[in-house]
Formats: sequence, C-alpha cells, structure tokens
Amino acid sequence: MKEEKKPKIRILYLCTGNSCRSQMAEALTNSLKGDFIEAYSAGVDPKGVDPRAVQAMAELGIDISGQKSKSTDDILDMDIDFDYVITLCDSARKSCPAFPARIAVIHVGFDDPPKLAAGAASEEEAMEHYRRVRDEIWDFVLTLPESLEQKGQNSG
Repeated sequence: MKEEKKPKIRILYLCTGNSCRSQMAEALTNSLKGDFIEAYSAGVDPKGVDPRAVQAMAELGIDISGQKSKSTDDILDMDIDFDYVITLCDSARKSCPAFPARIAVIHVGFDDPPKLAAGAASEEEAMEHYRRVRDEIWDFVLTLPESLEQKGQNSG
C-alpha cells in the first residue's frame, strides 16, 4: 500500500529589500527542509540580491546567484497558498501586507548584514556579519516546522 504524500508546507520569508536575509532563508529552507517545506521570499521594497549574501551562501555550497529579488505583489500574483509568512525584519513586520486569516504571520527577527557591514574596516570583517546571520538563519531553519506550529499558536 502506497503512502499518501502530504503536501509541502509553504513559507514566504518577507524582508524589506529581499536582498539578503530572506534570500538566505529561502535557499536554506529549500536546501535543508525541501522534502516537506517549499520556501519563497519577497521584499516590501526589492533591491536586488546582495553579492555578499551570494558569497556567504556559496561558502556552504548553496548557489543563490540566480535568485531574483521579488516584491510582495510579484509573489501574490503567483497565487500560492502559503501556510506561513515569516517576517525577518522590523520594517517588513510593520509594512507587511494583509494576508488571509488562515495564513499564520510570524516574526523572527535577524540583524541586517548590510547595515552591520557598512562600518567594516575590511571585506573580511564585512563578511563576518553575513556569515553570522546566515548561521543564525541556518539554526532557525533546523527547528522547522515544529517551531512554526508553536509560534503560530502563540501569535493568535
């Protein structure tokens, strides 16, 4: 008897520029949890994918150089039934568009690598910020989907 395959959990990671954190979260989720989670990302004001984010992910063997920054409108136009929207920065949290009530909107904040790297004395020092945040996102992704179910219940 063949087991019925459960549909994948669909997550939208939302950030301001869809250039760094949300791109890394999308790629890490699809890489680490792709068997049962389908991740997307968007920004409230898309800026293009950050080259340092591309580099930080390449260090893990994950290529995001072909990913594009998308607006929330771009994603909404795709008509995907998301289970969760996860805002990754306070700005996206405050300007998050309205989603149907059945979609759990959860905030999981991470530092902004480009902002932290702006004062770096060297490229290596700048990259340290990207690597730290990437690794924090990695740690968060490893808790999926259990942590979402818990946060979703706490957000209502």
